[in-house]
Parts: sequence; structure tokens; C-alpha cells
Amino acid sequence: MTTIAGISSQIPLSVTKSDSQPVGTAEKNFSDYLSSTIDQAVNAEHSSDAAVEKLSAGKAQNMHQVMLAVEEADISLRMLVQIRNKALQAYDDIMRMQI
Repeated sequence: MTTIAGISSQIPLSVTKSDSQPVGTAEKNFSDYLSSTIDQAVNAEHSSDAAVEKLSAGKAQNMHQVMLAVEEADISLRMLVQIRNKALQAYDDIMRMQI
């Protein structure tokens, strides 16, 4: 037989045996993920509101921290809207499937 770059074509390929373990379940399902994401967005909104109230009362020590809290709440809300949009798009795609 011929060799290519010093490798003989008669060497058998080694095949590894697959795991015989059953497939595990996911630690969190989608509804748990979604509810935790909503909780995080709500908490960020409450933190933002509290920071703005402190700022308007003159008790805020750092304007930078207030702006960070507001932006965090804004980003959390945008992410939640995008998750909703993707879920609705997936639902529409499923409903359009031909059976």
C-alpha cells in the first residue's frame, strides 16, 4: 500500500465508544429562565427609581451611580422586549408550519 506523508493506509481508525449514560435533564427550563430574567429587570427598575428619587431629594452622592442604575434598567427592559419579540416570532413561525 502507499503511504501519504508517512502514514500507512492499513492502520485502522480507532473508534471511541459512546457514553451509555442517559441524557440528563436541564437544570433550568425556559419558564424558570424567563421568570428570573423578568425578576432581574424588575429589580433593576426598582433600583433605578430609588436612585432617581435620591437624586431628586439631594441625597445622591454620585451622579455617575444614578446614571448607571438608569442605564442598567433601560438595558434590562430592552433585553426583555427582545426576548418577547423572539418568542412571538417563534410562535408565528410554528403556526405557519405545514403539517
